[in-house]
Amino acid sequence: MMKNITAIAVLLVTVGFGTQLAAEPISSLRGATDIDQDSSAAAAKRYNKDEEPIARDYVQQPPLIPHKIKNYRINLKSNKCMSCHSWSNYREANATKISQTHFESRDKNVLANVSARRYFCTQCHVPQVGAEPLVENSFQPVTAITGK
Repeated sequence: MMKNITAIAVLLVTVGFGTQLAAEPISSLRGATDIDQDSSAAAAKRYNKDEEPIARDYVQQPPLIPHKIKNYRINLKSNKCMSCHSWSNYREANATKISQTHFESRDKNVLANVSARRYFCTQCHVPQVGAEPLVENSFQPVTAITGK
């Protein structure tokens, strides 16, 4: 009985691989370049100039960065974002202040300083560029957020 189950499993796996081979080849974002070869660098995108905050498309979306961040240093010793977005500097810089949620621990304890898990801004916040989507999708913003 066990030999029959093993034989059937091997047959199903073999048929599955055969079907995969007969299907269309998978096209990656690297193009036709093999994984062991260097691919050409993507064309540089033009970042928007400083502008008003960008509307969000869904609830809990981290705000997009409406300006260039090239050469911004964010490491254990410094965070360039805080020079404008900290609670002590945002008014003078005419910037959005960092959210109160960034001063909470995982357990929702209020901290005096930015939480270590929220310190590296570009883990969640990204600058906006006028780029086409890399893959086709049918995403639609939530109408309650956009008001449309």
